[in-house]
Amino acid sequence: MRPVRIGILGLGTVGCGTVNVLLRNGPEITRRVGRSLQVIRASVRDLQKRRSCSVDNISLTQDADSIVNDPDVDVIVELIGGHDAARQLVLQAIAAGKHIVTANKALIAVHGNEIFRVAQEQGVMVAFEAAVGGGIPIIKAIREGLSGNRIEWVAGIINGTGNFILTEMRDRGRSFDEALADAQRLGYAEADPFFDVEGIDAAHKLTILASIAFGIPLQFDKVYTEGIAGVARADMKYAEELGYRIKHLGIARRGDDGVELRVHPTLIPERRLIASVDGIMNAILIKGDALGATMYYGAGAGADPTASAIVADLVDVARTLTTDPHNRVPHLAFQPDALSDLRILSMEDVQTSYYLRMQVRDRPGVLAEIAQLLAGQQISIEAVIQKEPAEGEDAVPLIMLTHRVLEKNMNAALTQIEALDSVQGKVVRLRMEHLDSAWK
Repeated sequence: MRPVRIGILGLGTVGCGTVNVLLRNGPEITRRVGRSLQVIRASVRDLQKRRSCSVDNISLTQDADSIVNDPDVDVIVELIGGHDAARQLVLQAIAAGKHIVTANKALIAVHGNEIFRVAQEQGVMVAFEAAVGGGIPIIKAIREGLSGNRIEWVAGIINGTGNFILTEMRDRGRSFDEALADAQRLGYAEADPFFDVEGIDAAHKLTILASIAFGIPLQFDKVYTEGIAGVARADMKYAEELGYRIKHLGIARRGDDGVELRVHPTLIPERRLIASVDGIMNAILIKGDALGATMYYGAGAGADPTASAIVADLVDVARTLTTDPHNRVPHLAFQPDALSDLRILSMEDVQTSYYLRMQVRDRPGVLAEIAQLLAGQQISIEAVIQKEPAEGEDAVPLIMLTHRVLEKNMNAALTQIEALDSVQGKVVRLRMEHLDSAWK
């Protein structure tokens, strides 16, 4: 049987990683598929650049369109990033009857509904395992391995750069700016780290996870997104005193009123396994009604881990080239005409617990005054830490943990608290989740 012929759009770090894995594990892959997988063409920006993979048998070009339109290419691997140019090339390839493998989470999160509809009409596959969690096979786990479950929630560390920064701040006492500079120096963060530190990258990934977990359309524009730039070293220290660690989480949760989609710094109990996931590693917790809670851990980025997911998708595509398109695993796990229109909750309608830190005047009655305002919004206090004032200072840090309450109630309470003469400046507010199997 003739080889499956592959064209790669973007032969950078991940593209070369894919070539290397295919060459290194070629015989093993052929044994699994029944035919070989061969990269025959690749688009690059610089034809003279030295690369980390062999291109002896690959035709290089600066014209990506020529690969998309090449009748000898069976599968397109899209690795150029972004979503506008990538969308155009992918739709063009689908129109030409080519299957797609992509690691582009922005493309899927923003344009996936359109891309999957067109692919369904053309009878081609769009595989995107590498778009979430790097080499962790999380898409396949939810879409296939957990297909017998009603997924209740998904929560995870899905951006390695942010996790590295928070780990450095906690373990080495670095400021946010220092930890970010380290991440850039080591190649974990881009020169412009906006997507990573502001949570946009994680929101793209959460959009995809929620869609395949709950059977809803991709809705990136409805994800509440908050980055890590506001997390202070002091908050990490106080959280640990209270038995918690701060992680930047993506959380998708299905409740009676709708679906929560949120990305933000979160306090989680230090005894939870996910609290020990440090550095650039990713980890995703999934709660299914039949299986319970499971965790998936591994490298969330890098040439070989991402190539592992890309090659796995290529194997899936190769295995199904001759099958009836209607009998393939649906792109978003559920049949296209069975996607649900579940309501996506605004952040004000989300219920969670909170960590609060504020600077208050060191005088009698302040704590009672604040507690009264919280009680007026049906907010009960779980724990309090009040530090001694520094010498010559009349203000002290007051730290509180609350029980679960609607965000809109907390917003109202914080407006009242910040208006008090006894409170200096803004209240620092971080959300808390316990992520245990009983979390509903």
